[in-house]
Amino acid sequence: MARYLLVKHYRGAPASVNDVPMDQWTPEEVSAHMQYMNDFADRLKETGEYVDSQALSPEGTFVRYDGEGRPPVTSGPFAETKDLVAGWMAIDVDTYQRALDLAAELSAAPGAGSWPIHEWLEIRPFMGESHTAAE
Repeated sequence: MARYLLVKHYRGAPASVNDVPMDQWTPEEVSAHMQYMNDFADRLKETGEYVDSQALSPEGTFVRYDGEGRPPVTSGPFAETKDLVAGWMAIDVDTYQRALDLAAELSAAPGAGSWPIHEWLEIRPFMGESHTAAE
């Protein structure tokens, strides 16, 4: 088994097919999207492929060390939205192809109008995990 992180971004990839930002969705559309995500995670728990997941707020600050005795440097108060992670899911699967298939399925979560958002997801292997795109 190999662990992968499926990363959802607020921006930073080609526009999704249903490209209405979540802050413009109705409460019912947000609820349906979150239910899809929870149902997806529950299915992976049943197969033993689920590790963990979390949705993240769009607010955030980039911070870096600026030298001994100096305060941290921030981009603040908020980083550009395109750079922020919207959420993630860690999975533990047998093959890279399985990770691709699950990411594609997760990309179909509903958005505005209850239509699939076709969002781009980034697949990142955990450091030290063996994988190849040709698996």
